[in-house]
Amino acid sequence: MAAAASGGGAGDGDRADAQENVPTYEWEDKNTKAFHVAAFGRLWREKLDPALYCYQDTEEDAEHAQLARELELSEETMEELRVICSPDSLTGGDVRTDVVPHDSSLKTVRLRKRKQDYKDSLRRDFPAKQDVFASELENLAIGRRPMDPELLVPEGEIILTVNVLYPVIFEAFKFCRHHMTLQVMGSQKLSELRDAICCVSDLQVYGEFSSTPDMAPEFISKDLYKSAFFFFEGVFYDDMRYPECTAISKSTIEWAKSHDFPTYRSAKMEETTFNDLVVKIGYPYLYCHQGDCEHVVIITDIRLAHRDDCLDKNLYPLLIYKHRMLTRKCSVCNLYISRWLTTDDHLAPMDPCLFCDMCFRTLHYDKEGNKLGHFLAYPYVDPGAFN
Repeated sequence: MAAAASGGGAGDGDRADAQENVPTYEWEDKNTKAFHVAAFGRLWREKLDPALYCYQDTEEDAEHAQLARELELSEETMEELRVICSPDSLTGGDVRTDVVPHDSSLKTVRLRKRKQDYKDSLRRDFPAKQDVFASELENLAIGRRPMDPELLVPEGEIILTVNVLYPVIFEAFKFCRHHMTLQVMGSQKLSELRDAICCVSDLQVYGEFSSTPDMAPEFISKDLYKSAFFFFEGVFYDDMRYPECTAISKSTIEWAKSHDFPTYRSAKMEETTFNDLVVKIGYPYLYCHQGDCEHVVIITDIRLAHRDDCLDKNLYPLLIYKHRMLTRKCSVCNLYISRWLTTDDHLAPMDPCLFCDMCFRTLHYDKEGNKLGHFLAYPYVDPGAFN
C-alpha cells in the first residue's frame, strides 16, 4: 500500500512537472508562462517518435505505408491517392499558361496580354539588394551539413529563435524595430549569443582627433568596455570572461534590495546554457552592454531541430534576419559614407555635421596637414556598415 501510494505520488509529481514545462499562454497571443528549456526538450523527445526528428531521409514507400496505417486505408485506396495527388497530375502537359496569344478574339485575353506586356516593361535586369541579402542568408542555412560528422547538430537538439531589437533612445523614441534575428542551440552558452549580437556602439572610437586625424585609434569601445549582461526571469547573467569585466548588474541588484523589490540573482553567462534557463516565449527580456546600451531581447520560438535546418554547429548562433540601415552620406559631396562628425565647426553647414574622409581633410586642413580654424572632430561609425 505504501509503495503504491509513493508510486502514485511520484506519477503525480511527473505529471505536474510536465504541465509546468509545457508552454501555455499567460497572456493570449502575447507570451507564455515561464518554463524550463531543458525540461521542455526532454518532454518532446519522450512523446515523439525518434523517426520524426531524426536526420535520416525515409523511403517514400515507407512513408506511404505509415500514412496508410495511420489513416486506416486499404492498399487500393492509397494507390489511388498517390496517383491523384502526384505532382505529375498537376501539370497541363505541353500547354503553357504563362504565354498569352497575340491574335485572340477574346477581350479578356487581349486585356491580359496588355497587362503582361506592361509588367514586362517594368522589369529590371538586376535584383534588389534586400532580395540578394535574404537569399544569401537562406542559402547559407537551409539543409547545410558539416563535412566533419563531429560538428553535426545532435538529433533532438533544442533550437531557439531570438529577436534582438534596436536599442531604445527615449529622447527620440518612436517605435521598436527588429535589429536582427538569430537561431541558437539549447546547448550553447549565453556568451556565444552575446558575441553574435552586432551593435554599432561596440565599434565606436572614443576621443577627439581634430589635431591628429592620422592617428589610428588603438581600440574600439568593445575592446575597452567588455562588461555586459542578459536579464532573464529575475536573474542577471554577467559576462565575466575577462579580467577587466565587472558585474555591472550589482548596482541594480543592490538598488532593488533597498527599495523592496523582488530579490534578483546573478550568474555568469559563460557558465550558463540556454537549456539552463527558465523563460517565457514572446516576453521581452534585456541585453545591456557599453554601460547603458539596452536592447530588448525576445525569444519567439522554441522547437526541436529537424533535417531541413542548418546542421553545422560552427554556424550557430545563426543569423536568419538582418535589418538593413540606410547609410548616412557626407554633407558636402553626398556621395561617400560619413567617416567624421564635427562640432563647433564654423566651416560646416550645420552643427553637428557629417563628412567623408576626403571632404573632411580638404575642408579643414591645409596642404601641410595643419588645422584650419577651431572645431572638434570625432570618428563616426555609420550604422549601415553592418549591411
